Amino acid sequence: MNVVLLGAGGFLGAHLHRGLTGAGHRVVSFAGTGAGGLDLASAPPGRIAAAVADALGDPDGTGGGAVVNAAGRAWNTDEAGMHAGNAELPARIVRALALLARPPRLVQLGTVHEYGAGTTGTPTPETAPPAPVTPYGRTKLLGTEAVLAAAGTGRVPGTVLRIANVAGPGAPTGSLLGSVAARLADAARALDAAPDGGTGRTPVELRLPPLRAWRDFVDVRDVTDAVLRTLAAPLDRVSGRVINIGGGAAVHTRELVQRLVDLSGLPVRTVEETVPGAPARHDTEWQQLDITRAAALLGWHPGHSLDHALRDLLAASSAGNGTAGRTTR
Repeated sequence: MNVVLLGAGGFLGAHLHRGLTGAGHRVVSFAGTGAGGLDLASAPPGRIAAAVADALGDPDGTGGGAVVNAAGRAWNTDEAGMHAGNAELPARIVRALALLARPPRLVQLGTVHEYGAGTTGTPTPETAPPAPVTPYGRTKLLGTEAVLAAAGTGRVPGTVLRIANVAGPGAPTGSLLGSVAARLADAARALDAAPDGGTGRTPVELRLPPLRAWRDFVDVRDVTDAVLRTLAAPLDRVSGRVINIGGGAAVHTRELVQRLVDLSGLPVRTVEETVPGAPARHDTEWQQLDITRAAALLGWHPGHSLDHALRDLLAASSAGNGTAGRTTR
């Protein structure tokens, strides 16, 4: 299949590009919000439609293909930036694709944060009403709604994969796991450079904000597998649907950080502290996705253990392969 990939320069996008090409798809990458001098954030829908059709090798807009939207803003930006990347961009893409005689299928990568507060001890199904409590969740939900509205009226065949927190090699340093892995890599280099070669093994302090939340995590390579399966699924099965993609379990963030430390083998002491003047956190205490629908519609199940994801994240961070991170988690 010919595939246009938006956000190919980010964490998810880079993994998706490798997975799509490895599966034999022809991929044209639209990194960030521009492609070939075209600014997707401001170009008229007609120009975007023509650029997508040309990238898909279908200048008349009658041959199908697919668009995968992995672009978005999660860290290092304000709510206005999130709105532009997470809400306005998907809406513009939908309007552009609707102009084509035969629009390509659209796969939108959403987020668990669209749901807001989960019920402790209970997985959240796709039928749960979204009630996001963060700017990221609110703006991503607007993007989801634009895709579902277009699919519901038959204008664009679209599917939303609502993804849990993503782990694995290259996780952005703006994320909890990416940040901890990068700091562990720095600690390892500092110990190696110590006069005694680190043989003294003086514990390094890892200072973090209070770790109270339970989170659902999925390996980035399992997200790629879910996208591949969505592209292969019959349109009448997946168009207009939200499909949860997650590990299917909630893990306490304190235990997760400690496991990352243990896997590093470094003498690290974790200290949780509230920084005076730091903004209060308003995200939810419990996130766990019900992934039954993904199994039923896509035949998808998570294939990588969390330990696998953490080990590969540590290895990538030690090699200096972390990313600043602006794509969806």
